[in-house]
Amino acid sequence: MTRFKQVMPFAALAALAVLGASGAQAQFGTIGKVISAAPIKGPDLPDIINGPKPVSTNIKDAVFGDASRDRNSLPGKPLQMTSLPRSSQGGFVLAPGYYVMLAQSYCLHAGTYGPGGGDAYLYAPVKGSAKDAVTSILQNSVAHPEIDQHDIQLLLWAIVARAKFEDLDMRLKAVAARLLTKKQLAGLNRSALGVLTSPQLASVTGGLPGPLRTVVEAESRMRGLLTTPGSNYAEIERVAVIAGAAPRGPGSIDVPAARWSLHPDGYWVRYKPNSYTNTWVEVWVAPGSKAVGKTYDPGTAIAVPVNTSRQRLAQSGRVYNR
Repeated sequence: MTRFKQVMPFAALAALAVLGASGAQAQFGTIGKVISAAPIKGPDLPDIINGPKPVSTNIKDAVFGDASRDRNSLPGKPLQMTSLPRSSQGGFVLAPGYYVMLAQSYCLHAGTYGPGGGDAYLYAPVKGSAKDAVTSILQNSVAHPEIDQHDIQLLLWAIVARAKFEDLDMRLKAVAARLLTKKQLAGLNRSALGVLTSPQLASVTGGLPGPLRTVVEAESRMRGLLTTPGSNYAEIERVAVIAGAAPRGPGSIDVPAARWSLHPDGYWVRYKPNSYTNTWVEVWVAPGSKAVGKTYDPGTAIAVPVNTSRQRLAQSGRVYNR
């Protein structure tokens, strides 16, 4: 279990970065209008509804699904994606063919249900105020196989929940310093929120529909757990990942589970999650297509569920081997 034991001043984190130390937000759309008349009191209460979302990618961004391939079979046995040459950022340089990889994946939508039930996941780009930090963590983790997947997930949850990075425990801050620049760390800390009191949380969530209220409450609880000495991974996971059968979320769409997405670079990609921690990623590159020689970089994309009550997932170029 990952434990949080000690708090390090942020200046010390910056020093670690210099020394190279061994380091879902649902789219609320117009929901802000719903709660604009809510009795939110206190001058220090942050604008967590209308403020910038660290990761804002949602179902409206997943516009690349290609129904024309639903009935098309792929030739032959898939090749391992890891057989392809790698780019300096851990991506895969594409050649014609059908490729597959069981990739490490990460939850980017706290307070939602894990994958399951045969729902499709569609490609969409990473969007949001923390886009650069999220992408850097996923890309840079490929060069650091010694960093545990749980620690990478904790950093991503800290971003999604807008936790104070300066209040993370010493070990986790050292991990962050290996995956992020000093500028990125400083930016994340400036945009961090405090833990809301019960009255504040009640005021903020009082006018929200159930699913959105659950997300806001989960993120506040996670901010507390991520910055509290003695918290462990299992506790945070129970808040971030809801167990049980997922209801159909608002704005969900009907798409077959086998739906491919046509990437703007000209190849097809498909996601089949086993759980939030690992996802089968398939890539099809047609002979002679413009995609040949392009790079498939898992860290620049989010797998968006067509059932909006489920978690959005990010992948890295690291193979799942637990």
